[in-house]
Amino acid sequence: MASSISSSDPLQQSAATMPEVHDIGRHPLPSGLRRTAADRPGVAQPVPERDIPDQPWRAISLTVLVLVVLLTAGWEWKMRQLELVPGDLSGTWDPWAERRREVDKRDIPVVIVGDSRSLYDTDLDRIAALTGERPLQLGIAGGNGLLVLEDLANDPHFKGLVLLGIAESTYFDTRYTTIRTNEALELARWESPSKRASFQIEKVISHGLAMLCDSYQLSNLVIRLDHDWRPGVRGPYHDIWKLEELDHDGQTRLWRRIDHDTYLSGHARMVWHELLPPFPVGNATVSEVLNRSKVAIDKIRARGGDVVFFRPPSSPDIRAIEDKHTPRAKAWEPLLAYTHTHGIHFDDLPAAQNLILPEGSHLTHACATVYTDANIRSVVLETPMLRLKADAPAPLSAADCVQR
Repeated sequence: MASSISSSDPLQQSAATMPEVHDIGRHPLPSGLRRTAADRPGVAQPVPERDIPDQPWRAISLTVLVLVVLLTAGWEWKMRQLELVPGDLSGTWDPWAERRREVDKRDIPVVIVGDSRSLYDTDLDRIAALTGERPLQLGIAGGNGLLVLEDLANDPHFKGLVLLGIAESTYFDTRYTTIRTNEALELARWESPSKRASFQIEKVISHGLAMLCDSYQLSNLVIRLDHDWRPGVRGPYHDIWKLEELDHDGQTRLWRRIDHDTYLSGHARMVWHELLPPFPVGNATVSEVLNRSKVAIDKIRARGGDVVFFRPPSSPDIRAIEDKHTPRAKAWEPLLAYTHTHGIHFDDLPAAQNLILPEGSHLTHACATVYTDANIRSVVLETPMLRLKADAPAPLSAADCVQR
């Protein structure tokens, strides 16, 4: 029979052998462990503490640092192997917005406005060598030159010469190109301090790193692995990939890799064939663009400025699509006549024929210099606001258009 003073319940016996709660705190814990809330029942424990075992933290930190440096160096090496270059600031509107704000800070004698052709196919150094003036480059890839022209026309600070390059299919397009151009204009009008500071930091570190190119971030490269895997869904293969190199002074060129990489140039050509509208532009759209162009040009001329249009080259296959949308007789000629403005069409420049357009829409580095030379020599004949220097270099020809 069980004793009246003892318990036959095992749980009671176990509890009887446990130390009192207040004694737990007196028992030492193994080295390296800390007391937790479970060791102090009923005692406030506002901040839980976790056990941190002793580890060779210095060696671990050094190993992590070495791995980060090696992986970063390896990625940078790979990006340079792909012909990305340090200092390339393409892929963001910040450089354009910074240049646009220059108009409000000082007198700008010459401004380049237009789409990607006026951007990539204009050699600012060649213009400076010919005329002594280095234009401010305000071309926008995939943009609409009309919107920038109107922005300059409404800016009382600007009293200079606008060289307005157009591809008719973009100048007379009020959809896609309008959205991109408005994004750039809005950023030029107001940019948050944090965004501007971020861009200034990027400008400094980009001079030593090619891996900062937005188009070749790992996330973008992974996305491009999708070659229309899902039937009926337009994949990233149909998007525009990297096409340009942008220097800190606004000089922009077709990315040098496009010059010789047939896969990338073929991809770009395919995208142009998909994006260019194959149907004729409407008469109402043409009338609207003509009226808006004349209003803007008249405002600039009223302040003493001037505007000259120019039309850069495109390949025969791309030109065939463009002529279906905006033939020269329906767009280019009426634009010059209605606005009483001079224009230089590449069809009329012997030195601008038979130049190399790797993806059909933009010139190689060397050919851009040849085209710029021929274009500017014609521009100076159309406006008193630009003159050739007495010691201007000799004219170039298609023979000077070689790969480099």
